Amino acid sequence: MKRNRRYPVLSESIFKVQNQFFKGHGLGNDYLVFEEGEDFHVDKRAIIEICDRKRGIGSDGIVLLAGRRGPPYQLRMFNPDGSEFERSGNGLRILGSYLMKEGLVAHDPFEISVGGDLVTMEIISNDSKGNYDVKVDMGTARVGNDAVDFDSSVLDEKGRLQVNDYGSFELNLVSMGNPHCVVFLDEWEPDLLNKIAPILCEHKAFKSGTNVQLAHCLGEDAIEALIWERGVGITSASGTSACAVAAAAVNSGRVCPGHIVVEMEGGSLQVSVDDEYRVVLRGPVQELYNGRLTDGFVSFLE
Repeated sequence: MKRNRRYPVLSESIFKVQNQFFKGHGLGNDYLVFEEGEDFHVDKRAIIEICDRKRGIGSDGIVLLAGRRGPPYQLRMFNPDGSEFERSGNGLRILGSYLMKEGLVAHDPFEISVGGDLVTMEIISNDSKGNYDVKVDMGTARVGNDAVDFDSSVLDEKGRLQVNDYGSFELNLVSMGNPHCVVFLDEWEPDLLNKIAPILCEHKAFKSGTNVQLAHCLGEDAIEALIWERGVGITSASGTSACAVAAAAVNSGRVCPGHIVVEMEGGSLQVSVDDEYRVVLRGPVQELYNGRLTDGFVSFLE
């Protein structure tokens, strides 16, 4: 897949981590959690190698916990192409599960600092088998063409964007702290994702690129969606994408504010959107395993 270099990426800057990691997934969207430490250096190339599913551990991204001073706990997030991004709903829930496992939080709400914002999280429940039910207050969604850094001059007189020969589409733009472009379809055409999402994701009108979702309303409180993540590609599930789809559906009058179920390839997430576009995300996390890298692989990374 072509990588778009307009996204924020690590340059020559290097951080150091402990040689131990936690891996979990939310509906098939998996992340690795590393803590800052002194064991080995990590740069963009190392992130790419670690996330590689054949030559590394394999994941949809890395969450870096910047020490155990908290709450609020400081973190950074990275795509598997090495680009740093603003936030991930699934990544946040996986990080929350890790904090619970390590005894750093309990079942009371706690705060995380990510992308310059404070996010409130709560572990609703967990069990001895590594299953977690996590709720995240995602803050207020911003909706409309001004919500993301978008050049609206590319739209036609009807406010739609022509995407090659695939047709013209109404773009529902949402910021959840990261940019989203939601395309609602009256008739479900899942094959359309592979055609238009790569084009929209890297379209010149989006200064920093965008995540893309195809969505179709199933009823008054249910939406199905397919996800294309910036810096990743097709993803089975995405927390911020689910939030963006729900907020866009409310903004466009397709559903009313309230509790909305967003069904994705990996499963369903529960999203609540109020009249002020305050968004709360709730969904499962499955702990997979803890591990450490071999000395040989660490040497290769450095």
